[in-house]
Amino acid sequence: QVQLVESGGRLVQAGGSLRRSCAASGRTCSIYTMGWFRQGPGKGREFVAAIHWSGGNTYYADSMTGRFTISRDNAKLMAHLQMNSLKPTDTAVYYCAADLDGSGWHTHEGYDYWGQGTQVTVSS
Repeated sequence: QVQLVESGGRLVQAGGSLRRSCAASGRTCSIYTMGWFRQGPGKGREFVAAIHWSGGNTYYADSMTGRFTISRDNAKLMAHLQMNSLKPTDTAVYYCAADLDGSGWHTHEGYDYWGQGTQVTVSS
């Protein structure tokens, strides 16, 4: 199993920045991809960004490209999501997730383990 624990900023004004982090433990050698998803009020789970754990390739949802940056620190077993130019529409519960076999990437059904989720609020 893989355990994921999220941390970082939760509240910011519009136009500001936040950084979310995700610490992995357990069978971390099995991680293929780390991803970030979010779920706004009354909405389904939405893909934000993903990073290939070993190669570092990244992929972003169109609406996040240029504003969000995903990164990972393999030595510290952490993934990060830097969010800039935040908008009130970015308000959501944000989750990190681990995919062990490459079936995830931008599809939440393919991820095997999930963090606890954290409410991020962007005020206008």
